[in-house]
Amino acid sequence: RGQVGAEAAEAAAVQAAGGVPGEQAAAEAAANDAELLQVAEEGGAYLAQALRRGREGFIAIRRAREHNLRNVDVDLPRGGMTVITGVSGSGKSSLAFDVLFSEGQRRYLESINAYARQFVQPPPRPDVDAIFGIPPTVAIAQRTSRGGRKSTVGTLTEVHPFLRLLYAKLGTQYCPDCHVPIAPQSEEAICAQLLRELPGQAVGVMAPLVVQRKGVYTELAQWAARRGHGHLWVDGVFLPTDPWPRPDRFREHDISLPLGEVDLNPDNADSLRRLVHEAVQLGKGVVQVIWPLQRLRQAMASGDVIGAHAGLQLRRFSTLRACPSCARSFPELDPRQFSYNSSAGWCPGCYGTGAQLAGFEAGHSGEEGAWSDTGEAPACPQCGGARLNPVSLAVRWRDRPIQQLCEFAVDDALQWFGQLRLEPREQALGQELVQEIRARLGFLQRVGLGYLALERAAPTLSGGEAQRIRLAAQLGSNLRGVAYVLDEPTIGLHPRDNLRLLDALDELRARGSTLVVVEHDEDTIRRADTILDIGPGAGRLGGTVVAMGSLHELMRHPDSLTARYLREPLRHPLLPRPATGARAPAIEVRGARLHNLRDIDLRFPRGRLSVLTGVSGSGKSSLARGVLFASARALLAGEGAPVGCKAVLGLDGVERVLEVDQTPIGKTPRSCPATYVGIWDDIRKLYADTVEARMRGFAAARFSFNTGAGRCPTCEGQGAVRVEMNFLPDVIQACEDCGGLRFNPETLQVRLRGLSAGEVLELSVDAALEFFAAHPRITRALQLLHDVGLGYLRLGQPSPQLSGGEAQRLKLVTELATAGSRPTLYVLDEPTVGLHMADVDKLIRVLLRLADAAHTVVVIEHNLDLMASSDWIVDLGPEGGAGGGRLVLQGSPGDFVKAGEHGGHTARALWQFMREHGRAAQPADDARAADQEPRS
Repeated sequence: RGQVGAEAAEAAAVQAAGGVPGEQAAAEAAANDAELLQVAEEGGAYLAQALRRGREGFIAIRRAREHNLRNVDVDLPRGGMTVITGVSGSGKSSLAFDVLFSEGQRRYLESINAYARQFVQPPPRPDVDAIFGIPPTVAIAQRTSRGGRKSTVGTLTEVHPFLRLLYAKLGTQYCPDCHVPIAPQSEEAICAQLLRELPGQAVGVMAPLVVQRKGVYTELAQWAARRGHGHLWVDGVFLPTDPWPRPDRFREHDISLPLGEVDLNPDNADSLRRLVHEAVQLGKGVVQVIWPLQRLRQAMASGDVIGAHAGLQLRRFSTLRACPSCARSFPELDPRQFSYNSSAGWCPGCYGTGAQLAGFEAGHSGEEGAWSDTGEAPACPQCGGARLNPVSLAVRWRDRPIQQLCEFAVDDALQWFGQLRLEPREQALGQELVQEIRARLGFLQRVGLGYLALERAAPTLSGGEAQRIRLAAQLGSNLRGVAYVLDEPTIGLHPRDNLRLLDALDELRARGSTLVVVEHDEDTIRRADTILDIGPGAGRLGGTVVAMGSLHELMRHPDSLTARYLREPLRHPLLPRPATGARAPAIEVRGARLHNLRDIDLRFPRGRLSVLTGVSGSGKSSLARGVLFASARALLAGEGAPVGCKAVLGLDGVERVLEVDQTPIGKTPRSCPATYVGIWDDIRKLYADTVEARMRGFAAARFSFNTGAGRCPTCEGQGAVRVEMNFLPDVIQACEDCGGLRFNPETLQVRLRGLSAGEVLELSVDAALEFFAAHPRITRALQLLHDVGLGYLRLGQPSPQLSGGEAQRLKLVTELATAGSRPTLYVLDEPTVGLHMADVDKLIRVLLRLADAAHTVVVIEHNLDLMASSDWIVDLGPEGGAGGGRLVLQGSPGDFVKAGEHGGHTARALWQFMREHGRAAQPADDARAADQEPRS
């Protein structure tokens, strides 16, 4: 009642200020009172309290149970930045994305009609009692798929669509053969050209009516039939106008009106002039001619409709656009001529991908996994990687084809457009387009992506780059009052670039938007208004709110692991390391020159942990994956020369090379940690060896959920089924026949120490480690999973539910379990992604264990904890893109600290970091490290 009184007082104040009339304010207060009473009666006092919190400026979430969340109640302040942190697997993403974002998205999509909802598939309702005060939500997440082969930085940021419009409206068309500007030509010139170039041919003259437009065009066919025309030329074939066979409404069509036939000889010149004139009038200056009609007539007479069109050729002529030198005609400029996704613009050799891709055809979009997942290919020989056809590339504006602008990096393009001054005749059409382009380029620069070229293919972007591109798009949207949910926006960022990103987030917050950020980065945590620490552990040991409040309040909390690491950060090096100098045996790369690498020489000591770092775009991935990994793989396989460099030396004694990345380990629910790390085969043998299994005649194959007679026939071993709900989202629920245990009843009757095979798959790694303690082959892999911080995963957890960081650590464990004594070169790409500070501690120790076992480990990384405890650091830069690709410094962490502020961005950051976290500052720290592991 007190809350209702306060709302009434507020309404009275509004009325006094000349706002809402008193009667309306009273009605609103009464409605609010009634709603509170109804919620209290139907859902209890705790829901009424949540509704009040929602009105007070909070997003009130009550009893969230999604995944491992255990009845979580939180109030997130609207208009501020909340950072959700906690150990890996604690439930951060479940709360931020699966509850908050999904519910906001679902409520919006439920507001549209049922017909539209069947196309957009709203997300399922999260398992939560109530959410009040939720604004519209936008997710800016890391996605496994960055985009298809036809997506570029320019298209993702919508810079390229504005460039296309700019060239279509202001560009000057040139002949691609003669390189002279296009000019108008007369109807008489067209007739003379036909008589000269196609003498004696029987040709058909047509007027184009529809060019690359979608629809069924029934009215157009009726109009043609009324004029006495029996056919229309549609996409290369003649179709009758009555009855009209309605073409596919969702495809783009070319439709022309056949006007007549003529044999090209001087005696028929008048008939030709009449047909050309009529075509020019109907076709708005464009005439189409098809030939040879002799073959068409013969095929039609014999009933061969398909063969009738097979040999026909088509040529266009224009009274508005023709080459003065060769008389070749060209279509009117259209934005689609500069699109990679339109047949009007794409290169006929690569269909807009810019690359040679085996099997790629016009019907492919470039989004298919077969194309987006492939690595780099040789550029297309026809367009040289420019993606467009010669006619489109011949259009110039400011004496440049559109491809030259796309080759610019964002920084260079912003400088070029910043200096651009439009001519008076260009002002009306171009002023707004240029402003839009400048704004989008500016947003990209502000989130630290100025080094990216506009033509950079989307599949080559890292997860962090793709996420920051979407963040830049939101900066340009001018939306206010939105809740943005971000997933680790600092990944892939050098410490130098963190400040720039956080400033961009502050700008969104300043507009009144709400930021909910899943993050482990210390700078981001310290910048937050509210910190929500989820835990205390992972998986079934997590899912509760450990602490929530400001940084000051969090630091005083005794049970928060995050607060503990903020108060007492790791001291480096974590473990004593052997001295590593410039003369240590090493794998040496000579003359690396791939992409922006500038003919550099560098070394990675063998049997050591090396970190390859540098600002975004400095060439790290090009060096580690494109040069080192590709060259070592080719040389060890005896397949020829090194890739992207002059030589790779020092591979003596290295028996194999392996890249451990963050791609998914499987795409179906039947793929799980137990099968991936290889322990399920051993577990199946244990079940087959039980008395019950031997009595029933069950072999190990009986306990496979991928194939065989043992799996549940209803869900086919997946443990869940998908139920289609038409215009509602599909529902995935546990299989009713097996209860989610994957096996049929006969198989589940076989038990090992009281548990069926399906129940073992439900065990966490840590629980399984205790259950299989007497079986060393199984416990070895389980112990490794525990050591890398994956003890919370269920043995049968479906692979599609795993994050990229979890997938990478699973691959690492598989290698650790099977590598044995074969010296291996490991290349890892940002393994700390998604890891809490406590998990980074565990990961560093695992990587050092690999190095101590005589393996060479090269890690692309920006994490200062990992750098400080490594053996060797290679720093590229000094900037990104064209300003990068050079070797700034290489040496031990001590060498970087000695270089200090004069050694580049990395040395400066590491020097400052070691001043605060180095062992010299607190030498007696072994007791803390020993005490730390059991708690983690």
